[in-house]
Amino acid sequence: MTRPPTSRSVLPSPARLGLLGSTAGADLDALGWMREPYVPVLWALSRAPDADLALRTLADLRAKLGPAWQELDTAVREDRALRGRLLALIGGSGAFADQLCVDPSSWKLLQRKELQSKDELLSAMLSAVGAKPETGPAASPMLFRATITGPDAVAALKKRYRELVMFLAALDLAATVENEPVVPFTKVAEQLSDLADVALTAALSVAVATLWPNDPCPVRLGVLAMGKCGGRELNYISDVDVVFVAEPNGPQAARLAAEMMRIGSSAYFEVDAALRPEGKRGELTRTLDSHIAYYKRWAKTWEFQALLKARPMTGDIDLATRYCDALLPMVWLASERADFVVDVQAMRRRVEESIPSGLQERELKLGRGGLRDVEFAVQLLQLVHGRTDASLRVTSTVAALTALAQGGYIGRDDAANMTASYEFLRLLEHRLQLQKMRRTHLLPEPDNHEAFRWLARAAHMRPDGQHDAEGVLKAEIKRNAYRVRRLHSKLFYRPLLESVTRMDRDAVTLSPEAAVRQLAVLGYTSPQNALGHLRALTSGVSRKGRIQAVLLPQLLEWLGETPDPDAGLLAYRRLCEEHDDLNWFLRELRDEGAVAHRLMTLLGTSGYLPDLLMKAPDVIRLYGDGPSGPLLTGTAPDEVARGIAAATARYNDPARAVAAARSLRRHELARVASADMLGLLDLRQVCQALSSVWVAVLAASMDAVIAAWKTENKASPPARLAVIGMGRLGGAELGYGSDADVMFVCEPVEGVEEGVAVKWAGTVAETVQRLLGAPSMDPPLQVDTALRPEGRGGPPVRTLASYEAYYAQWVQTWEVQALLRAHAVCGDPDLGQRFLRLIDRYRYPEGGISSDAIREIRRIKARVDSERLPRGADPSTHTKLGRGGLADVEWTVQLLQLKFAHEHKALHNTSTLETLTVAADLGLLSAEDAFQLREAWLTATRARNALVLVKGKPTDQLPGPGRVLTAVARAAGWSGDAGSFLDNYLRVTRRARIVVERVFGS
Repeated sequence: MTRPPTSRSVLPSPARLGLLGSTAGADLDALGWMREPYVPVLWALSRAPDADLALRTLADLRAKLGPAWQELDTAVREDRALRGRLLALIGGSGAFADQLCVDPSSWKLLQRKELQSKDELLSAMLSAVGAKPETGPAASPMLFRATITGPDAVAALKKRYRELVMFLAALDLAATVENEPVVPFTKVAEQLSDLADVALTAALSVAVATLWPNDPCPVRLGVLAMGKCGGRELNYISDVDVVFVAEPNGPQAARLAAEMMRIGSSAYFEVDAALRPEGKRGELTRTLDSHIAYYKRWAKTWEFQALLKARPMTGDIDLATRYCDALLPMVWLASERADFVVDVQAMRRRVEESIPSGLQERELKLGRGGLRDVEFAVQLLQLVHGRTDASLRVTSTVAALTALAQGGYIGRDDAANMTASYEFLRLLEHRLQLQKMRRTHLLPEPDNHEAFRWLARAAHMRPDGQHDAEGVLKAEIKRNAYRVRRLHSKLFYRPLLESVTRMDRDAVTLSPEAAVRQLAVLGYTSPQNALGHLRALTSGVSRKGRIQAVLLPQLLEWLGETPDPDAGLLAYRRLCEEHDDLNWFLRELRDEGAVAHRLMTLLGTSGYLPDLLMKAPDVIRLYGDGPSGPLLTGTAPDEVARGIAAATARYNDPARAVAAARSLRRHELARVASADMLGLLDLRQVCQALSSVWVAVLAASMDAVIAAWKTENKASPPARLAVIGMGRLGGAELGYGSDADVMFVCEPVEGVEEGVAVKWAGTVAETVQRLLGAPSMDPPLQVDTALRPEGRGGPPVRTLASYEAYYAQWVQTWEVQALLRAHAVCGDPDLGQRFLRLIDRYRYPEGGISSDAIREIRRIKARVDSERLPRGADPSTHTKLGRGGLADVEWTVQLLQLKFAHEHKALHNTSTLETLTVAADLGLLSAEDAFQLREAWLTATRARNALVLVKGKPTDQLPGPGRVLTAVARAAGWSGDAGSFLDNYLRVTRRARIVVERVFGS
């Protein structure tokens, strides 16, 4: 038996339409739409970005229109274009939905078929306030006089402007609901810019009538559009940047400009004149000659960059045109300014730093891969090449991308991809602003699925079979942000590479002159040499050359952000040539972005690291991140010491054993220096690691020499030998440029004469010093025994009894002071400890140091201050001997120990920092004084270490302002500019010097 066919209603239910509101069914019934003629309308409603909002708005319109609802109802059912505009508008913008409910009859504005021309927009805005052409001496084609002023004028302008924007928004959104033509982003932005022009023309007409109701306007005022409006790429909600030029200038011109801004800001949008000379502190209006004089003498780089988008807007167009003719040529010379690169880098850092914490991933404008990346890249390329190519002198970002591609400065595909990503991000920005007609650039919170679903529908995203609309949108956001970031670097650097290699015959190439110019603007002081390095790196048709061509755009960008990109590029080339046979090297850089970024940061900042990495390339593998954090911090000092001891024990030849120790020290220095410069270790950790590796090398070398002697002589050593660390080694506070100050102490074994023991120990000590001090490519390993009794004139090794006899009879004040930092570091531990107990009675004397000794210490310090400072050194910035420097702090701490250590055992400490803490805890120093001394010691030590890291050799003098100081500041972990780093150093050491003069005395 055959069943009769079941009839299925063609009317979709509210649920099928995606309506979630509890009153949706009742609202549809009240509208009378649950009938078959309305099926197309119902499905159109379902496609609105927020169908529930659209339905609620329709219900409100029906109630407010009353009998007039029937006209709207018929139009929605019969006019598909109107239906698309209306439903898209009230579902895509709560602000315009509210506006329609306030003025229900304004729906008829949506019946217009196409956008108005600029003349039509001007007529509409002027008619709102009954404006007529101005007559008199200041008359010009774009100067009018309103017949309505005051609050009525502002209300009329506001209403008319919102109506015009509403129609544009409806046309812009319509394609999300019905099959209507998509209005290109560029057209929307141009229409909004034209609207801003005519809106401010109307505001100016009201200002004229307000200020001179019965007299002609007495001044000529040219208004220039800047920023996005100047580039005719304005947002729905945005400040409109303007600059004024007046003839004559004076209070009347300033009043007219200010009144126009007040009216415009009240009626439409914020009118901002902050891009004028001297910013908000400068005069609101200037004459043309005054503008010219300012830009010739005082303007900063960013001000020329802002002028890229300047165009005549309203008011006296002739005067505004003359302004552009006079000033725009200066824009194209900005890249030749000495401070251009520094200013550009500073602007970029300010942009990145301006993003509030936690919003980086949501920022469409300022985030990585956002709109500012596109605009910054395009504008910089315009400034670089526009000096010689007038075709690049365009105002909009999209037009500039097209011109750059046509001129051969970037590839056509890259320009097309960058344009597509830029328009996609601007589309999202527009949709977000339309929702509530508020200025915003923030994507919704990641877990706000409702907001993302709305945005996806408003941006015309549709499910793709694998993801819903929200998923498609999130994937597109990620894809476009990545593409922008990748192209951001490629736009600068890929043409440079294509100009020195023939890998891609279809690729765009720069002329050698253009390539050199671009490298110069990107911060390379020797662009010809840099171009040579690029040729060498990408030469040939090998696989490595192809990998380099892929890597270098991003590597060059990262190098360009460092203080010395020239040195960094040279170092990178040397590394590549040195390790040409290491297959992992380029692969690691290609596959591990963090490794490549960190390597470029270090190569462009440090003169110390490249030579170490030449010999210890495996450290580069540690630049990546592991499961528990950066690999550079995964090694403990005791592990290093054990590794050095094990490596040297495998060799019978002391020279080979010391070479093995040197190799591991080289690896450890490269690791510590890398982690230090990347901010992964604090200063105490750095000093302890450097001290530990020095001790480990010293111990391993001495063990190797003694083991070789035992093998050669087939006998046991005739003496026990201990090494006492002095100075910074004894305090475990070594820096990169520190020598190892030591004393050797021996003791004959039973049955051995003292002379034999001392001779043997002296031979061991001399051999260790010679092997460690042998010339090499590594940082020097100098073992210094100048702090021994009688200094350099005394025997290099003494027995414990000899030390006791000397200190009992001959010890001098400076020697007692030096003993404060004595610490047994290696060799026979029992002998080392007995030596320390011996010297305790001299360095921590009963009753404290005598007043004569205090005077002697102060006398010696004064002599050091006057005689030891190198000729030509600046005492305010010498990190060791300068005012408030390391010597000042250490001598002050040591004097406190000599005076009070007999009473307080806690002062029996070889570390300067730890002793400062103890002195403050004991009340020997105020907490504030201890803080000032500690900060000075830390600041000077960081600076001293940074000097070695940057210059590659020990030095104590901070340089003056310039590239080297910038690198030192960066290496010291300073986040600000070099000037603020130097100011901070001077401030900290000046305060410490005051404490030193009070506590140490004179």
